[in-house]
Amino acid sequence: MKIQASRDAEGYLTNADDWSEAIANELAKEEGIELNDTYWTAVLFMRAYYSEHNVAPDVRHLIDYLAARYQCDKKEAKKIIFELFPYGYVKQACKISGMKKPRAWSTG
Repeated sequence: MKIQASRDAEGYLTNADDWSEAIANELAKEEGIELNDTYWTAVLFMRAYYSEHNVAPDVRHLIDYLAARYQCDKKEAKKIIFELFPYGYVKQACKISGMKKPRAWSTG
């Protein structure tokens, strides 16, 4: 499937509202990732956060969410994120979740 949405030079969607689960799967494939339930937990949280706040969540919000969801400490939740997205939160998690690339941002 070819992604039918406008993207910037690095492959991020230019409009987060163009995102769909099918697009997420294609973006993930481009990153060498096959989405499973743990990935979807992170991605759907990010989408819900974006829907509510109209901004991509900072990694600390995802850490807090995963810590609560999996009943682990924040250090373990951060480890989960790095295992899921080894090339970085912004590079992979934000891209797959359909977020615009942040200009300057702490990646945790």
